Amino acid sequence: MIYTLVRGDDWRRAQAEGAYRGSADDRRDGFLHFSTAAQLRASAAKHRKGEPDLWMVEAEAAALGEALKWEPASGGSRPGLFPHLYAALPIPAVRRAVHVPLGPDGLHDFPGDIP
Repeated sequence: MIYTLVRGDDWRRAQAEGAYRGSADDRRDGFLHFSTAAQLRASAAKHRKGEPDLWMVEAEAAALGEALKWEPASGGSRPGLFPHLYAALPIPAVRRAVHVPLGPDGLHDFPGDIP
């Protein structure tokens, strides 16, 4: 499974349209930014700290085909390879979408199965 963090308005639009087409950052970079479960918390803390109405969207990597590429973070700022989707995320490929509330420290409170 791979994960992306989606702002509430964007997620509601994706559900209505049948696909998530990405944030402004995704569109600028030319791909949808995803993380593995092990990368998700650090990515959220770095890029989405303090953002309310955020959704964790889980998709099965194998369902995304050749449009999914495993690449280093831009500028090599974080170790490891990150999943990048060079296409819209079709809603049928989503296995779970969970609202992630903010904790008092401004970090998001993820489900217990996310390390």
